Amino acid sequence: MSTIGTAVHSLELRVRRGIRVRGTVQGVGFRPAVFRAATARDLAGFVRNDSEGVWIEIEGSAGALSRFLEELPGTAPPLARIEATEIVELRALGELEFRIAASAERPSVRAIVPPDAATCDACLRELFDPSDRRFRYPFINCTDCGPRYTIARDLPYDRARTTMAAFTLCARCRGEYEDPSSRRFHAEPNACPDCGPVLSLSGTGLRGEAALAATVAALRAGRIAAVKGLGGFHLAADARDQAAVVRLRERKQRPHKPFALMARDLGQIEAIVELEEPARRALASPVRPIVLCPRRAGATVAPAVAPGLDELGVMLPYTPLHHLMLRDGPELLVMTSGNLAEEPIAKDNAAALERLAGIADVFLLHDREIHTRADDSVARIVAGKAQPVRRSRGHVPEPIELGFSAPPVLAVGANLKNAVCMTRDGDAYLSPHVGDLDHLETFAFFREVIGKLEQLLGVHPEVVACDLHPDYVSTRWALECGLRTEPVQHHHAHLASCLAEHGRIGPSLGVVFDGTGCGPAGELWGGEFLLADLAGFQRLGHLRPLTLAGGEAAIREPWRLAAAALHDAGLTLDLLGRIDRKKREAVLRLIETGAASPKATGAGRWFDAVAALCGLRDEITYEGQAAVELEAIAAPGECCSYPFRIERSDPFIVDLRPAVRAIGAELANGAPAGEVAARFHRTLAMAIGAGCGIARERSRVETVALSGGCFQNRLLSESAKRLLEQDEFAVLVHGRVPPNDGGVALGQAAVAAWRSRQVKGGNDVPRHSR
Repeated sequence: MSTIGTAVHSLELRVRRGIRVRGTVQGVGFRPAVFRAATARDLAGFVRNDSEGVWIEIEGSAGALSRFLEELPGTAPPLARIEATEIVELRALGELEFRIAASAERPSVRAIVPPDAATCDACLRELFDPSDRRFRYPFINCTDCGPRYTIARDLPYDRARTTMAAFTLCARCRGEYEDPSSRRFHAEPNACPDCGPVLSLSGTGLRGEAALAATVAALRAGRIAAVKGLGGFHLAADARDQAAVVRLRERKQRPHKPFALMARDLGQIEAIVELEEPARRALASPVRPIVLCPRRAGATVAPAVAPGLDELGVMLPYTPLHHLMLRDGPELLVMTSGNLAEEPIAKDNAAALERLAGIADVFLLHDREIHTRADDSVARIVAGKAQPVRRSRGHVPEPIELGFSAPPVLAVGANLKNAVCMTRDGDAYLSPHVGDLDHLETFAFFREVIGKLEQLLGVHPEVVACDLHPDYVSTRWALECGLRTEPVQHHHAHLASCLAEHGRIGPSLGVVFDGTGCGPAGELWGGEFLLADLAGFQRLGHLRPLTLAGGEAAIREPWRLAAAALHDAGLTLDLLGRIDRKKREAVLRLIETGAASPKATGAGRWFDAVAALCGLRDEITYEGQAAVELEAIAAPGECCSYPFRIERSDPFIVDLRPAVRAIGAELANGAPAGEVAARFHRTLAMAIGAGCGIARERSRVETVALSGGCFQNRLLSESAKRLLEQDEFAVLVHGRVPPNDGGVALGQAAVAAWRSRQVKGGNDVPRHSR
């Protein structure tokens, strides 16, 4: 046989396939993993990033190719997440080698930027190995860890499209980047002390190790440091130095809201909090969130860290710089967001030096730009699972699958704890935590986040979903943006967010308990029993309204709510004797006349009222403070409850006046506040169970979703879930997005996307759509 004939014969024995892989497959070492798997089987072709994800063309013997395809899911590295694969037959080209090809330009838009990931164990070993060339290098990373989302400017995810483009790889780093056997093969943020970012201490001329050493010395001396991290700045202080923590509170204008702590290792964390296994897993995950855990008795932490609370927010280091600081300096640090009051976290050196000048004593900077800020994520263990309280760094921009495709929607969220959401095909992408939109700087961040989501997802929304509340900054922006708007009632959005994260359309019952939200006719809702799907909802019941004496003033001063609860229950205000008589009389007149005093069904307002009745909190300095402190003092193991009644009207009304009368009598007789707090929580859980029983009678639906900020309360959530499950309900609770307003945008997006799908003739319309 001639040489030409042999070549043709060989070509006929080979097969070639094109493989489209979608999901979190860029910036996580997926291409190097594919390269190694292909070369191990003597397969040829190429793999490359493009704007849809990863494209593989691979050829070789049919058997080897079949085994490669079978093993591809298991080939994926730790941070990868394959959502879908599509395989097409191609003509064999006779290629003899496999290669990583240059990324394609942006022909379409379906790729996903991966979240930032905590430093991996392999990089940590190098960080503290004196023989390693990256020994004590604060920016060590590899394909399994390091910055991703916060440095990405555009897609496809390549170094040239990140803020690392400013740093030219040295010969050794370039060699690693191009070496398939290296852990840094195509690791886009790869760097070393010779070619990468450098630390500096502002105003001193100190760089590198000298800058770090001076910062550590300042922390040991009780000073406050502003430290540039992964998604923004932290304000750091020695967590065992009471004077330093008090000084930080005074300067940051944060009198009571708890500070987060970062500890050297799990052993240090276990010395100060009780750790359940789900908390351990969350703490050690690549996300490295702050996890709220029960404080140990006698924990050696400055009292000013979390005044009045029985929990501490703890986290482990997630950057090499954090590991170095905690190895060299105090083993337990306050690490709170680098901002003033409720402003967004600072991310740029110049902005931090200006805005944090009155707070920090020293500024530890570096020259790697943060393109997109992302505050620390926060979680709490509820019903044995880590539930997000704030979903940000480490999670964003992981998508949540809606289970149906629809035109692109932008959902602009609520006014407090704002996050926005964008849909693309069948996925919803929540932004990092934005914050409270009443602050100008936060509103600027809100607009910035919208622009970056559009750019990274490559979509332009056709519809903007917003809240009904006309005074929300997000709603006003939506109405003025020029696109078609889809208003979504606040509590429907809460319930829809829980349905969406569970991949449900409905119908479902929903118990939505929060502070205050706007009802369809402008009423103030917040203690709602709903029947809903993604298309619409019906109000089946609610808590009896409570008067907000003085409007917003009642939210800032919970004693006003206690006065309203006492008056509504037919009691005098004697329990509030500590309040100035003239103030009590003025508030009583407001309650009786209704002047500037709307009524609200909000469950959060009931927590405030009972906290004030117990003498815990007459004024608050941060949202939810009274409710958090009431939960904190609740006596463990309490199984008693207070009476309540349900008016079987349509909608039904849960009347807590009997409970108020019982609480008043117990407190007048000297009952411990902790017992009252525990009994109130159980009462509310029992009211939820009773209300859902009536809702089931009227709807024949046996699934209940629990949503709204009140279900951040572990005691309430776990009690309600247990009672409902005992009554044979299927209970949905949040596990991927916060139950508070940080998850509202997902619900808005799901509702608006479903409605848009129906308008355009989508199938699978749910049976219930009232």
